Amino acid sequence: MPELLGDAAPVLIAGGGPVGLATAIELAHHGVASTVVERRAEVSWLRPRAKTTSARTMEHFRRWGLADTLRERAPLPVTWSDQAVFCTTLLGPEITRFDHCFGLELSGSDLAAEPGQQVAQPLVEQVLRDAVAASTHAQLVTDATVTAVGQIPDVAWADVSVAGGTRRVEAAYVVGCEGARSVVRDAIGARYEGGDDTRANLNIVFRAPGLAGRVPHGPAVHYWILNPTQPGLLGRLDLEDTWWAIAQGVDATVEHVDPVAIVRNLVGAELDVEILALDPWRARMLLANRYRSGRLFIAGDAAHQNPPWGGHGFNTGIGDAVNLGWKLAALLGGWGKPGLLDSYEAERRPVAERTIAEAARNMSTLSPELGAPGLTGTDEEFRLALPAVTAAVRASKDSEFHSLDLTLGYRYEDSPIVLRDLPDREHGTASVGTPGSRLPHRWLGPGDSLYDHLGPEFTLVGAVDGALGRRLADAAAKLGVPLDELALDERDGCRLLGADLALVRPDQHVAWRSRGCLEPDTVLCTAIGD
Repeated sequence: MPELLGDAAPVLIAGGGPVGLATAIELAHHGVASTVVERRAEVSWLRPRAKTTSARTMEHFRRWGLADTLRERAPLPVTWSDQAVFCTTLLGPEITRFDHCFGLELSGSDLAAEPGQQVAQPLVEQVLRDAVAASTHAQLVTDATVTAVGQIPDVAWADVSVAGGTRRVEAAYVVGCEGARSVVRDAIGARYEGGDDTRANLNIVFRAPGLAGRVPHGPAVHYWILNPTQPGLLGRLDLEDTWWAIAQGVDATVEHVDPVAIVRNLVGAELDVEILALDPWRARMLLANRYRSGRLFIAGDAAHQNPPWGGHGFNTGIGDAVNLGWKLAALLGGWGKPGLLDSYEAERRPVAERTIAEAARNMSTLSPELGAPGLTGTDEEFRLALPAVTAAVRASKDSEFHSLDLTLGYRYEDSPIVLRDLPDREHGTASVGTPGSRLPHRWLGPGDSLYDHLGPEFTLVGAVDGALGRRLADAAAKLGVPLDELALDERDGCRLLGADLALVRPDQHVAWRSRGCLEPDTVLCTAIGD
């Protein structure tokens, strides 16, 4: 048996993909130990899957001290492109393009502490594995699988299968991050609700020496191919010769396919192609009807799956990991109360539901629906078809590439641990800094983010030296709630928070501001789930 399974950690995490690893790193960020159990010994490098790490996920990487590491390792620098190009074939005429896609243009913007990053999921996973390996709190056990889980009133348990047998491991909590076939989801009695898209897709990873130098459209993160006979997408995995492609409407599970021919059709030319990997898939719109039972939780794909259009699925899972991680740490640290764990599903399930709905809308119009026969006809036929196709692309795809309202703007406003504003005739109830929303960002100086000055647990932001600020600090000390303070002058605080004072959670969301309840004990007890 692996020695790492010898001593039970407070949290056992089933599944060591990005979400499981992120859960472990969030727990470690708060000084809590965990063990991640993962069947794969190595990262699956030829299954790139997600390629967009959102601005919000990069803000979490910044919290963990990993944002610079990921950018340094990413083959495509964030400055390389924020464009999505629509064309007849990769080497054919351009139809239209979008700029400022996926939050990649946010470097230096007050909107976010970090811009998004184009990088394949395996590299993200490797950065997280390396962080776990370097951690004094988190540990990863590979070549191992969680085969069963359960709980009794004071402890959870998991049966872990490894070479040589199966061992039962106890923990305070078990988190299932093992994807679609989640043992933990089954154990909590949850079921997926939703369905699959009927259209098949085929991911292709290939090498094509010299292809990049032939592309007439300049750098882009996506090239959408509106070729009626071979619709799909292409993009670069590095600045050498490695590419990814999605062939839409191709079912490699039931029909013989020639991936070289598919790539050549998408490119629009004969060229040397080396196929590195194939991965058939169908989009899923699935949401678990519950996220928790007692000491057992699910996160990431175990809880929700959505179509990839818009790049939200993997990022939604990271949001789960952060939300659940700080709450488990608070309970284990002795200052959090049981209501924190009840709030996990209440906060994260609506985000997943909205994400699935938006991704499904994006999926309703893809390359097969946007193509027109005239695009690949004569010059005159192309000219005549262009206006209608361009209009259809602009109308149907803009929200897919420009979704900061979802990426940065989701709110936990109906959460049981968020204190709503009181009605206010002058200001109304919705504004910047609304409780439940992410704390509005600003730069305090070059490279100096407001977020860098938040504490690891709760932070009181604004007029912290005023009478109310002192009462809140005293109440936190009495209740044993870790509380840092970040003073802002009155004008800056009101402009940023929409109030004089705000209580910010470990995940950078606003739990309360001084336009709501003014009783310090009530504010803090609600925020910690009491």
